[in-house]
Amino acid sequence: MNDRQDPYDPYAAQEQQLIGYDAYGRPVYGQAPAQQATSYEQGYGYDQQGYAQPQQEYYPQQGYAQQPSYGYDQQQVQQQQAQQQHTQPPQHTQQQTQQWIPQQAATAPQEAPATEPPAAQVPEPRRPATGGGEADDRDYRTEMFAFIDQPDEDSEDVIDWLKFTESRTERREEARRRGRNRVVALIVVLALFAAGGVGYLWYAGKLPFLDGPGGNEAAPTADAGAQKRDMIVVHVHNTKKGGTSSALLVDNVTTKKGATVLLPNTLSVSAQDGTPTALGKAVEEGGLGTREALDAVLGTHIGGTWRLDTPFLENLVELVGGIEVDTDIAVPADDAAKAPAVAQGQKQSLSGPMAVAFATYKAQGEPEAKQLERMGKVLHAVLRKVPGDPKAAAVTVESIGQILDPALNAQTLGALLSRLGERAKVGAYRTDALAVKADGTLTDESSTKVVKEVLGGSGAAAQPGATPRVGLKDATGDAKTQVAAVAALKNGGYTFVDGGKADKTAATSQITYQDDTQRERAIEVAKTLGLPETVVKKAESVVNAEVVVILGKDYKSS
Repeated sequence: MNDRQDPYDPYAAQEQQLIGYDAYGRPVYGQAPAQQATSYEQGYGYDQQGYAQPQQEYYPQQGYAQQPSYGYDQQQVQQQQAQQQHTQPPQHTQQQTQQWIPQQAATAPQEAPATEPPAAQVPEPRRPATGGGEADDRDYRTEMFAFIDQPDEDSEDVIDWLKFTESRTERREEARRRGRNRVVALIVVLALFAAGGVGYLWYAGKLPFLDGPGGNEAAPTADAGAQKRDMIVVHVHNTKKGGTSSALLVDNVTTKKGATVLLPNTLSVSAQDGTPTALGKAVEEGGLGTREALDAVLGTHIGGTWRLDTPFLENLVELVGGIEVDTDIAVPADDAAKAPAVAQGQKQSLSGPMAVAFATYKAQGEPEAKQLERMGKVLHAVLRKVPGDPKAAAVTVESIGQILDPALNAQTLGALLSRLGERAKVGAYRTDALAVKADGTLTDESSTKVVKEVLGGSGAAAQPGATPRVGLKDATGDAKTQVAAVAALKNGGYTFVDGGKADKTAATSQITYQDDTQRERAIEVAKTLGLPETVVKKAESVVNAEVVVILGKDYKSS
């Protein structure tokens, strides 16, 4: 009895026989019949790459049914290809390695009839290399071969890295795009801010060589006279306590700015008989010729006179709905005058009676300028509440119930007040007080800054056909000599402007003019006073007049 480990056992040798190849071309070992194994080993060799190659054999002529079967079963090939496609999804980033392999018969060998020896199924041999230029007539088909994708273990890592790189690049581009947008937005904001600042400076007239609509405050005085102005004089009569207060309402049409010029009652003007008198006295006496007298002193052209008694001022404040004023003093209540108390503080709401009480109040020992300043605040606050529509403003004026000057009707006054109100609402409005000396004549500062810049100086009086104005400043120290000179000027047809007395006496007289067009007139004034032509020269006027006479001791009255 033989041991199963006996190397001479024929059955042990058959257990390790090569019976074929799997789908990947790897050898498959197993038990096979002796004749099948022998025939397989005899029929195949191996080439240089380790693949089986057929050997030349001779079969008996028994027909095609007796010959061995080559090739694969077509159904088995299709199943193997479908399994490979299902288990190995395509990888777009890996390289494909294609390998041609012969297919094999995976089925077990079939037993031949008892009358014939069994034959083993073997893979179809590779086509042998043809020599001598002879063509191989073997028929190979596509389904006999399979393409095998070699899996790449790093393909997923590569895809992840590509996705990460792409996403990081997109984030960088998005960050750059947002940065560019922020820079563009910042530039636009800075440009708008700069344009707004330049526009404001232009409007305020603070740009060099460019005068905006609001930048004519520092305009040269020579141009101030050529500007167009509409102005009226307002006389407020206190019907309960007596007294008057006067002011000029000026609308500069050229610069689109408004102003209130407060006129002190001590301002010296000419009465109807030509003698000097105070403005307050002239107004209380009826005000006849007061407008013309102011034009002569100031060199202006006043369009009309508005007499505003305190009851009508009270009605006006009530019609506009009350006003807000910064009060500088507390006004006590006056039971006799039925005047309510006014508190001191910022933005005090005032009714009609309270506004009148504040505008006319002058504390004991206070100068007149303080009371004029309060009236100016009330007028400014009223203008801010006047309707901007000229027709609506005219209706408001008519509703006051007063009889106006024939030269200043409700439509004209309403249009002027509406324009001044619009100036006051936007801040293009100023209030100035006209300062005078003790004798009632204008100070040099008032003549320069207020009369010439705000009122236009003597531009209206210098027009052709206007009555020439001659200012006289006495430097003789003798009142009788001054009276004689004034009489001589009035008899010569000149409008007399009182320049007051000089600070010190002068030995010789002097006649000055400011505009070259007034030279001939200055020479005529010298002849009227009996002075030589050599005293005439061009110089800055010290009195608001076209021609100024500084009367010295050399003047001899006739």
